[in-house]
This record gives sequence, C-alpha cells and structure tokens, in this order.
Amino acid sequence: MSNHGSFVTTVNCMDGRVQIPVNEYLINKYKADYVDTITEAGPNKILAENINEVLVDSIKNRLETSIYKHKSNVIAMVGHYDCGGNPAEKEEQIIQIKDSMKLLKTWFKDVEIIGIWVDKNWKVNEL
Repeated sequence: MSNHGSFVTTVNCMDGRVQIPVNEYLINKYKADYVDTITEAGPNKILAENINEVLVDSIKNRLETSIYKHKSNVIAMVGHYDCGGNPAEKEEQIIQIKDSMKLLKTWFKDVEIIGIWVDKNWKVNEL
C-alpha cells in the first residue's frame, strides 16, 4: 500500500465542520498524502467511557485497517466545540480525549497518538 502514498488517521466526530481543518492540519504537520477518517458522533466520549462495546470494537477494527493495511503511523483523537454527539464542555471533552488516547496506546503501542481540540472558530489545537 505504501506505493500509493502516506497515511495518517483520525478518530473524529462525524460533524462535517471539523473534517477539513483537522485533515489539513494533519496533512501539513505530517506531510501525509491521505487521511483515513474514522467517524462517530462524539467518539472521544464513546472511547473514554466505553459506552457501547459494538462501537468501540468497530472503531478498533477500522483503526487496524488504517494502521496495518495503509501503514498509518499517526492517530489523532479529536473532540470539538458544539458537538451534537457529545455536548460536554471543553474541559470534560479534553479529559475524554486524553482518556481515549490512553486506550488507543494500549491497542497500538508503536503508533504516535495525538489529541486535538477544535475550538469555536474551527481552529485545531493540539493537546
């Protein structure tokens, strides 16, 4: 797969407002050709609180495809302002992002895992 370019991965909200700024940030930071985007409504809450085993397993399976088939070596865990799937305040969401990152690190020890908060101006802030 590496003949087709380099990949990074996001676990991001399905909210379309956050897709472009996060993808542009990752492409620029990592000089990636592509961003594999795994979306759910409020994925930081889903992973941090393990509220739905089916969704958690689905996210993990999609991450495995990105990492093992596309050779992605970066996962960005994303939360954002005004999230419909996770209406928690910024401070709580940042805790959830960090807790999600801890889980991701148990799954993928050799992958760089970063946290991202997208603010009310749709600006990417790396944690």
